Amino acid sequence: MYVSKVIPRQEYDEWNYRWAKATLLATGKAKKLARLGAEMEQEFDLLGSTAIEDKLQEDVGQVIKDLKSASIQLWVLTGDKPDTAIQIGYACELLENTIMNLEIK
Repeated sequence: MYVSKVIPRQEYDEWNYRWAKATLLATGKAKKLARLGAEMEQEFDLLGSTAIEDKLQEDVGQVIKDLKSASIQLWVLTGDKPDTAIQIGYACELLENTIMNLEIK
């Protein structure tokens, strides 16, 4: 997956100054750097994506969990019967009992 973000020079310079100051902190450095990193890691444009084969491969469930934990939107396209697709969704942990499933016909 590839993402991109255009940052105006002035915005970057201001952020970079705060980053440079944070790297010099004697206490709380890791927390401050994590906060500044999270601040910059917002509003990316998606430039690419990935796919998982339709057969349930080893570790697919973990890959999907990792993508979801990174707040990556997941879409599933399938030619299977709806019941089969839903069961596969549960098997690979893409679907959970707490989510409402919506079928568009």
